[in-house]
Amino acid sequence: MSLYVGREASKLWKRICAETTTEFKLLLENWKYLVAGAIFQYIHGVAARGVHYFHRPGPILQDVGFFLLPELGQEKAYISEYVFSFIFISFFLWTFHPFISKSKKIYTVLMWCRVLAFLVACQVLRIITFYSTVLPGPNYHCREGSKLATLPRPDSVLKVLLINFSQGILYGCGDLIFSSHMIFSLVFVRTYQKYGTRRFIKQCAWLIVVIQSLLIIASRKHYTVDVVVAWYTVNLVVFFIDNKLPELPDRSSGATVSLPLSKDGRMKDENHKLLNGNHGDPVDWRPRTQVNGKILEDGNTVHVDTVLNGV
Repeated sequence: MSLYVGREASKLWKRICAETTTEFKLLLENWKYLVAGAIFQYIHGVAARGVHYFHRPGPILQDVGFFLLPELGQEKAYISEYVFSFIFISFFLWTFHPFISKSKKIYTVLMWCRVLAFLVACQVLRIITFYSTVLPGPNYHCREGSKLATLPRPDSVLKVLLINFSQGILYGCGDLIFSSHMIFSLVFVRTYQKYGTRRFIKQCAWLIVVIQSLLIIASRKHYTVDVVVAWYTVNLVVFFIDNKLPELPDRSSGATVSLPLSKDGRMKDENHKLLNGNHGDPVDWRPRTQVNGKILEDGNTVHVDTVLNGV
């Protein structure tokens, strides 16, 4: 038993080392896009913090979701945050599954380049929208009588740039249309829908996002319009950008495929090997199938040759 465990641990360690080498080389090629995407997350936070200075509490707008869904209240408002955290952490861990899984479907670096492109495009539209019209926040800390509903005029630019993470993120007001939580959730779920392999997990993921949408409204973090606009805006943005970006390389094919978001279309022979998954890992030998840029789900690979031959 101990011999078997030791042998499997050795294989896992070799797999992690080989994948780390592959991803590191891809990181050297694409680090600019990852850094740019990360920086824009901060810019989005500054923009959300800045609109709070323009927020003025007022009567809560009439909302059909508020009539249909009872308010969770301040004591239970954390439920929607827990659901969002579960979605975020689950997706984050999934993108790193090639480091430990025998069945390697994606490249972590390239996946996050793509995800950040989706997030940045949606967040640009969000910033433009919530600065266009600042609505009175429906959340308990944004209502009339709350000290957190308005912010005093900042004494310096640093007060805006520092965001005040402990309070600015959880108690922001004014950045309503459309929901940032829904941007992340829908981008993550759509990405797994395309590149994931477990049909059951895909179905559960969409169900969880629907539940989260209802919880956001029930906790009064957003109006119903914020959630509805997010549903069609994010899906349309991801659809169009996904069609414009080069498809992620198929690790099992021998064809030369350009990296998405790459600074040039030509790749060195060394990177060709990386894209084809030939990184020296003797465990990674099992065939993997991709049709029209979409990885087939488990259980759907029986008649792959027939599909590829157009029969």
